[in-house]
Amino acid sequence: MEIQQQLTFIKIDRDNAEQRVDNFLFRYLKNVPKSHVYRIIRKGEVRINKKRCKPEYRLQIDDDLRIPPIKVMSTQTTLTPKQGEVVALEKCIIYEDKQLLILNKPSGIAVHGGSATPYGIIEMMRAARPHDKDMELVHRLDRDTSGCLILAKKRRVLRELHALLREGKVEKHYLALVKGTVKNDTRRIDVALKKTELKSGERVVTTSLADGKDARTDIKVVERYTSATLLDVHLHTGRTHQIRVHTAHINHPIAGDDKYGDRAFNRLMKSKGLKRMFLHAHSLAFRLPDSEEKIRCSAPLSSELQNFAEHLK
Repeated sequence: MEIQQQLTFIKIDRDNAEQRVDNFLFRYLKNVPKSHVYRIIRKGEVRINKKRCKPEYRLQIDDDLRIPPIKVMSTQTTLTPKQGEVVALEKCIIYEDKQLLILNKPSGIAVHGGSATPYGIIEMMRAARPHDKDMELVHRLDRDTSGCLILAKKRRVLRELHALLREGKVEKHYLALVKGTVKNDTRRIDVALKKTELKSGERVVTTSLADGKDARTDIKVVERYTSATLLDVHLHTGRTHQIRVHTAHINHPIAGDDKYGDRAFNRLMKSKGLKRMFLHAHSLAFRLPDSEEKIRCSAPLSSELQNFAEHLK
């Protein structure tokens, strides 16, 4: 069903400034195809301070944005998060202030909805915080990865955190159980990675010295078991599947990793009780530009992974 959106005027505030007008409209007009958004910009129906604009124009504080009347698809039939799921996720919050929140993300939940998943973490948290209309994911974790996940409540904070991530100023540590005995107590993996998207939409990452992007990972042995090693992994860059590909590259793939892992090792770990990939975003530390206090958070391992690690001893 279609509904008619009225002519809209928006005064740009600090939280919405400095972003491209097309990106703002994608977010504001959630159910409008991107092609239509570009069409109304190109035809001059979107106006800033009564003038035509280009998609790449960056909004400024106090800009007057005019959005024309437009037909929007009704979301009445869209699946929404169940109240019980939202309540359960709220219990996973390990830090929250007026600007952001940090979750101990459970394994098995996607960070956002897609073709195979009607909703994910971000949709569930928006349902829990309807007054935080600008809430966005700051970064991503794979569906099967658990642990620290940052959500920004304000566009300004989102931009600031993205800048910190680009500059390597967010300290990220993971716990990963990998195949075999890692001999050196510490090691740096400095191997470029290349991401390829298949026709199915699946993303596959490979090592590539020729045209890959810089990727650096530090590993430190936490504990050695008979057939596996528990590692503390410190990310210096944030490439897609970086830890999974880097550990596989040094012949120590992550336990339970169906994409880059070792099948025989995964079967062995499954026989011992492991039901998921053993990768957990253990801790985060960063300082926002206007803050004097450094935010530090750690997410404990789930009882499932904790008990499994104890069983390996």
